[in-house]
Amino acid sequence: MSLEKILVVDDDKNICELLRLYLEKEGYNVIISNDGEEALVKFNALKPDFVLLDIMLPMMDGWQVCREIRKSSNVPVIMLTAKGEVFDKVLGLELGADDYVVKPFDAKEIVARIKAVYRRVEHKNKMQEMQEIKYDKLEINMVRYELKIDGKIVDAPPKEIELLFYLASAPNKVFTRDQLLDEIWGFEYYGDSRTIDVHIKRLREKLENVSDKWDLKTVWGVGYKFEVNE
Repeated sequence: MSLEKILVVDDDKNICELLRLYLEKEGYNVIISNDGEEALVKFNALKPDFVLLDIMLPMMDGWQVCREIRKSSNVPVIMLTAKGEVFDKVLGLELGADDYVVKPFDAKEIVARIKAVYRRVEHKNKMQEMQEIKYDKLEINMVRYELKIDGKIVDAPPKEIELLFYLASAPNKVFTRDQLLDEIWGFEYYGDSRTIDVHIKRLREKLENVSDKWDLKTVWGVGYKFEVNE
């Protein structure tokens, strides 16, 4: 599905018009709403592909709007707010938001974030559709969260399985540590990029000398890739 319609929900009409200007320049159709209840009506009637959602709204706050959206849809949602407390970010994550931007923000940044989130969501949707990846002597099943090496189930923590599945679902593509943190651990992850190095090291211990047709490679100065030999 292509990204065409974006619902912008904010009680500040100047912000709405600024975002409309930038988003329409990018070729998107923009739907504006200035309160939470109206936003849900427009969401259900017009079926936008993306939602920019302020938290502090009249009639119904952004958290409740996000809850209602998530009852029926996985459409990407970026929360917009003047608040920057960790509590608000955590709550947004728990409610199913895909990203979080603190005001004041640059409209160009919002456009970039929309594109990044949409790419990430599309990739995750493809991974969910795939559910299982198979290579020579390697099987990763995300329904059962199961890793098989040479036909035998190997114990591995969920994040290791998710990381390997993510890399293997895009063979020969290089990902930076920050990209992998963002995709596997979630946006605004409060941690060290060395987390990736530790998980890669543990995966390599499990995958060492399994097959000469693929390998978990380090791309020095950049990140990692799942290399498949043609």
